[in-house]
Amino acid sequence: MHNFGSRAAEYFRRTDKLLWIVMLAISAYSLLLLKTVPKTGGGRSFFSVQLIAIVIGYIGAIILTLIDYRSISNYWYLVGVFCIFLILLTLFKGITIEGSDGVQAKAWLAMPGGLTFQSSELVKIGFLVTFGKHLDMLQERDELNKPLHVLLLTAHALIPMGLVHLQKDDGTAIIFGFMFLFMAFSAGIKLRYFAALGGIIAVMLPVAWNFVLADYQKTRMLIFRHPETDPQGYGLQQLAGKMSISSGQLTGRGLFVSPRVNSSVVPVQESDFVFSVAGEQLGFVGCVAIIFLLITLLLLCLRNAHRATDLQGSSICMGFFAMVFAQTLFNLGMCLNLLPVMGVTLPFFSYGGSSVMCLYFGFGLVQSVMIHREDGRNSRRLFE
Repeated sequence: MHNFGSRAAEYFRRTDKLLWIVMLAISAYSLLLLKTVPKTGGGRSFFSVQLIAIVIGYIGAIILTLIDYRSISNYWYLVGVFCIFLILLTLFKGITIEGSDGVQAKAWLAMPGGLTFQSSELVKIGFLVTFGKHLDMLQERDELNKPLHVLLLTAHALIPMGLVHLQKDDGTAIIFGFMFLFMAFSAGIKLRYFAALGGIIAVMLPVAWNFVLADYQKTRMLIFRHPETDPQGYGLQQLAGKMSISSGQLTGRGLFVSPRVNSSVVPVQESDFVFSVAGEQLGFVGCVAIIFLLITLLLLCLRNAHRATDLQGSSICMGFFAMVFAQTLFNLGMCLNLLPVMGVTLPFFSYGGSSVMCLYFGFGLVQSVMIHREDGRNSRRLFE
């Protein structure tokens, strides 16, 4: 027992302890908010599902920290094939969720016990591994900025983006795009390539509007600045969410006693609009606490990216940073009526077993970069 305790102490000594503290605080806050959200119908409560996902996520994160991230990345081809298989399986065998406003996303796999799993969430973690390895191999061969290889890097990112678009999950496709941009930029891809990409995107916008975007997506973009024009339809969620947030004022109306949360006035308040739950119940203070915790997490990811001893490690940290940053940006933009509704959850806080669990796996990879910063030949092995 003493031997195990000393090994555990050695393990935590080598990890990013401040990152652990922030993650534990985020976990506790998330569970507190979801405990207050009522569940209509049968099945497990939001709190219990989130708790199970967090526990599994932490177990997976610890396992990942014990493995050198370089060893995981050596099997990048297996990770890539598995990710493509997972999305294709979802496309053919997945569950389609039909929303009242025209959404028909086919992004979930049926699991035993009536549970579902969103495959693209795990693919995001796989992308950290495969794209980080791709960048690292090109740097070793001094081919990072050759036009052909920049095109291949872009193709690498377009594969998951295109596949999740076929699932009608364009919110996730955008997150992959942000991960690609941040990882490529931090690796040293020259600005001229990003300028060229920006020009191509600008030219393609009319094509995307006319031939790619669904009608409900166009309506969301046209209406989000004036949701009051359709208060019972496309504007309902943002109007209700904004009202809940503002009703909390400085310190909120109180946990478990806030009438709008208890009446489920805001559609999908446990997931996409969990920020409104914090706003009504804990007010401005509760909202600032969420933002503070997520910004601290992001800054710690940047610090670990800076401390990494190779491009592969720094790319993993930057990819995780991009994923959390983009999801936070778009989710808060939706809730504050600054961006159209796009089905992006608030990382770690929104309800969703597969999303939360996989985010913790990403946290485990970041910790692995911290622990195994030394050259693989000289680093000490834990729990031998």
